[in-house]
Parts: sequence; structure tokens; C-alpha cells
Amino acid sequence: ENRLVILGEEDLFGNVKTAKESQIKQTHDSAVDLLSMLVPGDFVVHSDYGIAEFAGTQVMTAAGNQREYLLLNYAGEDKLYVPTDQVHKVQKYLGMEGYRPSLHSLNSKVWSAQKQRVKKNVELIAKELLELYAKRQTNKGFSFFPDSELQQTMESCFPFIETPDQLKAITETKKDMESDLSMDRLICGDVGYGKTEVAIRAAFKAVCSGKQVAILVPTTILAFQHFQTFSSRLKDFPLKVEMLSRLRSNSEQKAILNRTKLGKVDVLIGTHRILSFDVHFQELGLLIVDEEHRFGVKHKERLKELRTTIDVLSMTATPIPRTLHMALSGIRQISVINTPPDSRLPVHTYVAPFDSAWAKRAILEELKRGGQVFYVFNRVERIDQRAAFLRELVPEVRIVVAHGQMAEELLENIMLAFMRHEHDILLCTTIIESGLDIPNVNTIIIEEAERLGLSQLYQLRGRVGRSTRQAWAYIFYSKGRRLTEEAHQRLQTIEEHTALGSGFKIALRDLQIRGAGNLLGMEQSGHIAAVGFSLYVELLEEAVKKAKGQFSPSPIESCIEIPISALFPRAYIPEDEARIDMYTRLARTTSVTTLEAVRMECEDRFGELPLEAKRVFQVAKLRILASNAGIIKVTRQSNRLRFECAANHGPTVENVMESRVKFFKRVSVFPSDAMGIYFSLKETDGDKVLVEAERFLEQLK
Repeated sequence: ENRLVILGEEDLFGNVKTAKESQIKQTHDSAVDLLSMLVPGDFVVHSDYGIAEFAGTQVMTAAGNQREYLLLNYAGEDKLYVPTDQVHKVQKYLGMEGYRPSLHSLNSKVWSAQKQRVKKNVELIAKELLELYAKRQTNKGFSFFPDSELQQTMESCFPFIETPDQLKAITETKKDMESDLSMDRLICGDVGYGKTEVAIRAAFKAVCSGKQVAILVPTTILAFQHFQTFSSRLKDFPLKVEMLSRLRSNSEQKAILNRTKLGKVDVLIGTHRILSFDVHFQELGLLIVDEEHRFGVKHKERLKELRTTIDVLSMTATPIPRTLHMALSGIRQISVINTPPDSRLPVHTYVAPFDSAWAKRAILEELKRGGQVFYVFNRVERIDQRAAFLRELVPEVRIVVAHGQMAEELLENIMLAFMRHEHDILLCTTIIESGLDIPNVNTIIIEEAERLGLSQLYQLRGRVGRSTRQAWAYIFYSKGRRLTEEAHQRLQTIEEHTALGSGFKIALRDLQIRGAGNLLGMEQSGHIAAVGFSLYVELLEEAVKKAKGQFSPSPIESCIEIPISALFPRAYIPEDEARIDMYTRLARTTSVTTLEAVRMECEDRFGELPLEAKRVFQVAKLRILASNAGIIKVTRQSNRLRFECAANHGPTVENVMESRVKFFKRVSVFPSDAMGIYFSLKETDGDKVLVEAERFLEQLK
């Protein structure tokens, strides 16, 4: 009435966020992580010699110089000592659980024949997969508009600081959307790592470009959760969010469908109901799919049809083998969010036979700090009996039951009441498995866990620990019941993998337990068992690149044989896993810049480098420089170094002579050794030899 407008600070500047101190960039990859998990007795695959048994690491001394090696046991008495600068050729064997592969012999040609057969097979598979996704590559899609001022305003309202991985995923998604090719990107991030925010920003961008958005989720509860999240996050902006699920009455659904057809609904969230043929959009531009592997074959076929015409953004916390494979093999784009949000703590996990006293104590401890509890019992027919048992166990506690067979309105009211803290315990089935986010719930108790899958257990545990409070997961299996081997492995895995960001490792372990056959069909299981999953995917990736015309020759592999003690002493890095991890990352490093980043991280984690460790990095640098210069081997022969040139790729003697390198007077060549370049040394001390070799290689390049 007084024509007065009052603006708060947030209206002008958005939510205030405190930037997190920058961290040293990690240089991990999934293959490195797998190798660092090796324990003696594990099966491994050496790309040149085949399947062996890992027997640990061993320090060996020759002419007073020490080096560390991986010891691999092959068939019979065959042994292979793999120098630490070649550990990138070794991968952990992932085949089918319970299947014991045959060890190869170092003198046999069986491995090369097997590898060749698999290579031919993956070339055929690559062609099939590329045809499957060819329509998406050839069909012109819609180019969404660049970010508007409204987009920037919406993003500034995000109440948290984005993690580096989250920002990268957002940037990659927007780039795909602005391209004229239809997007098909997978966002793979651990539970609670911010995948939903990526989806919100993508949806808002689509709406700002005049398109509608469909969000497909596997459960009614998750649809309800997303509806609340999207509505709350976008309430200050001019777009309409609606939900289509069985929580809506028939008349409400009919009205929503009508408004969607007329273009009056911008974002439609729902279960598989939105894939029905009576659902019509005026201008659908983006489909967001949460946990695609939870949908049936018919739904996936419908999704396949949509993929060729619109942009698709998929999200998952535990990629199933097929999704994982497509992401790794370059057929489908992937963004991995590995960085946990600030102040996030790992969930303390206990796996044990059911104990009512332990369950009671867990409930009362959570309630003492004002929290709430999820109690998962996945048997609808007996859930009311379990409720009676709990009411007798903890009579002072407010308990409510929820499961998927309830009336829609009743289920919605129960969930809302629990979110408002009108109940202390939600006794439920696995309907809370995907995406449910109630920060006040920080204890979860799961009964009869042996009946649940690994990814289910992992997702359920992810329902707690979504705030800065310490969370607890009590995973109980039936007392006195004999566990199957698979159930035992699932429970052991969930207990072992408690660190933040374990989703990727869980997925690989799940692959091993369930068998790799469902990756591309059962007919592929024999090929995967023959060479192991990691090498199979590597060969397939090469075949896909070749089929796409993107294949480029592998970089030259260089070997440095300069006698000098170069290793990470056990006193410096005591744990075998950490040492193998560091050696593997160095062996996989192909640029001097990345090598320097690994060195900085090593010093940050373990302290100042001792002399032997400094030499490890020097030798790694020589290997990179030699590879870049076309040299396959550097060896010391008394008072000179011999540089062996790669055939057809390395420098010729004529090149070296014509270039008049700085060290010209110290260079020798011999007619009897056409591939060798000899370099006379001024110094005989090993460390000075490394420096001279480095300078000469820089000149050769």
C-alpha cells in the first residue's frame, strides 16, 4: 500500500557460500584403484604373459643397487618379476566369482592365441554397439541456448559450494546440450554427491530454451522426493513443476496430462507412468533418468526410441556392468563425481547376526541426539508383526510403517509426517532405496540383509549420513541361518567399502560376484573369463575407437635400464597397497606435468622424498622423455649410454647427425648397430648419469 519493496541480501547476491580450500589434484583412475587393492593370492593379468597369481612385492639387489618388483607366479614353477616401472601392464583379474582361471605358462603360446581370439570378437561387438548408437550420432538434435542471466541467478542460489567434480559434470552436460547432436550422458556419482543439482541445472537450461523436461524415476517415493526438491529449488522462478505417479488421483493425473500436452507443465516428474503412450508433451527436449537399471525391458526399449530424438541425462550411484561398459568404452559419455561434499563423514557400518539388544541400543542412541531411524524389513506380509515386535522392544518410541502396497494417499501422508518428525522410526521395505534424502535420519537398521543385493545394500546405506552428523548402519543377517557364498561376499564387501566414494568399486565387485556374462549377453562370458574384465574392456575400447576412425597408435613403451637404487623404502611408505598404488600411477603417467602433480601429492601424503624415492621420479621422467623422443630402451654400458630407437617411429642416426644436437661430440654410431645411438658419459656417479640422460633425451626430442 505504501509502494515499498523490501529486498533481502539473498535476493541481490544469492546464498553466501564459503569457498573450500583447494586440494591437490588427484591423478587416480579406476584401474589404479583396483591394482592397489591387490593382496597375495589374487589373480592378475599381465598384458604380455597372461593370467598369474600375485605373490606380493619383493626388493631385489643387483650390483649393490635395489629395485622393488611385483612377483607373479605362473603355471608350474614359472615366476615373473615385474619391475615397478612396468606395473601398468598388470591388472587385477575380474572374471566370474567361483570360476578359477587356469594359470598360463611363460613359455606357452596359449595366451597370445586367446588374446587374439578375444580381439577378433570385440571388433564384431564394437561394430554392433556402434550401430546401436549410430542414430544418436547422425540425428541432428536441438541446440539448447547458452546460459542466460536467469540461469546464472538460479545457480547462484545453490546453498552449498560445488565440488570440482560436480562443476566438471555440470560444464560437460551443458556443452552436450548446446551441441547439435542428441546428448546421452551418464552422471556417475556416489550417494549424496550432488547428482540431483546437475539434473536441476540441466532441466532449468532446457526450460529457458523453450523445451519441456521429463524426469523418470523407479519408485513413487523417489518421484515424491524429487518433486519436493525441484519445487523447493525452483520456487522463485517462472516455471511449473508437476508429478505424475500413483500418489495422484485419476482426475489429478488427467489434468496434469492435459496441461503437459498444452505446454503448461515445464518439468514433469514421474515413475514409468510417464513412458505411457497417452503422455504427450508439446515440446519435450530433455529426459532425465534416475537409476536406469531399475527399469524393465519394455521401458528400456521405449527409452531407446526416445534417445534418438531428444537429449538424455542418466544418473546412477552404482553403475551396472552394461552401463559401466558403455561409459568406459567411449560409446556413451560419462561424468564421474568422486569428490565428497564438504564435511561429509563416512557411515560407520556394522555387519552381524541379528541381535535385538544391539538394535534397541542403536535406536535409543540416535533418538538421544534428536535424530530419526530407518528400519528396513523387506517382507510386506510380516511387516506388521515386526512393528509389534519393535513397539514391545522400544515402547517409548513413535513407530510408523510404510510399504509399496499401501494406498497412495496414505503413503504420501506417512512420508510427509515422518519428514516433519512426527515419528521416530520409519519401519519400511526397500521403497526408500533410491534417492530419498532426509538429513535428520542418521541411523539405518537393515534386517535379513542376506536377501538383498549388493547395490541395494549400498543404496540403502546411502540414505543416512547426508548431513554433517556421524551416521550409523547396522546390517543384520538372520541368526543361525547358513549364508550362501554369494551372500557372504556381498556382506563382506559392504563392510569393507565404507570410504566415501566407494560406489565405483562396489559396482566392479558386484560385476565379479554376479558374473560378467550379462555385460553383452551370456555368449561373451567365455571371452571375458579368458582375459579378465579389465583387459576385455581395454581391448573393446581400442576396437570402438578403431571402428569410429579415432584409433591412434599406442605411445612408445620405453624401458630405462640404468643401474641405480630407485624405490619407495618401506620406512617411507609402509603399506604395500599404498606403494603399489604410487608405482602404478607413475607407470601410467604419460606427461611431465602429471608426474609433477603426483610427486607433490606423494610429498603431501608421506613427507619429504628420501633419495631412493627421488630417483623413482627421475627414472619415471626419463621414461616419459624417451617415449616422446622415440626411444624404446636406455641402457648403461660402462662409461656410455645406449639409446635404442623404435623402428619406424624413433629418430634415425641421420636425423641425430643432421640435427647437430648440443652433445654432438659425445655421440657415436656404429654400422653394426643400426638402431643404437651411443652417448659418452663425463660422470660415472649414478645420480649424475640420470641428469645427463635427461638432458640428452630433451635434445633428442
